[in-house]
Amino acid sequence: MLVIAEPPHRPAPPPGACPPLCAVSVFDLDRTLTRRPTYSLFLIRSALVLAPWRLLLVPLLAPVALLYLLRLLPRRRMKEAMHAVTLGRRLPEQTVAALADGFARRLARGGLYEQGLALLAAERAAGRRLVLATAAPHFYAAAIARHLGIADLVATQSRWRDGHLTPAIDGENCHGPAKARRLAHFLAPLAASRAALHVRFYTDDASDLPALAWCDEAVAVNPGAKLRQAASERGWRILDWR
Repeated sequence: MLVIAEPPHRPAPPPGACPPLCAVSVFDLDRTLTRRPTYSLFLIRSALVLAPWRLLLVPLLAPVALLYLLRLLPRRRMKEAMHAVTLGRRLPEQTVAALADGFARRLARGGLYEQGLALLAAERAAGRRLVLATAAPHFYAAAIARHLGIADLVATQSRWRDGHLTPAIDGENCHGPAKARRLAHFLAPLAASRAALHVRFYTDDASDLPALAWCDEAVAVNPGAKLRQAASERGWRILDWR
């Protein structure tokens, strides 16, 4: 298991100072850049396109949701069950690509915070490398990243079989400590050492506390109560666009 050393939080260099060797700005997706969570939204809209009758099966997920709320079922298994019910067990790659691109285009029409788009542009103009880090599946998060002009993506990987998407998650669900591990692993080759990176992380969710603790500059965006409290106690910047 990858062990993440927690560095001291370093502020961004002041204007005019020599920039770090590699300055990276990492953005969570759901409720950070988007107004609504994307996973259920993608599944429902895709089911409406492919097979609306599948939505009649959604009540079958009630026991799964209950087990998840009782912490008897991991988040990964709940996501796999949701996928299987709404999209089925085999989707051709071409169909998935079309659904993902259509979803990203629709999201761009009012589903994103304008302040978030402006912040992306400002970070890009400042010469920082942009990374999207999300628990959303890679197959549609990649389409959203392309529409946002973000080349680097850390997301949940899905399992493919014979050119078809299956409900199974390949590896870890990119959430909580797993996201922090994945992010550290992804960023490691960008610089000769951790000290040569300046990582700024934007997120709305307390599940990202492990990643926020690891980065150099933490920013709470549209935070819930738990993250807002943590940000206040630790002196992190808070942005609220709601």
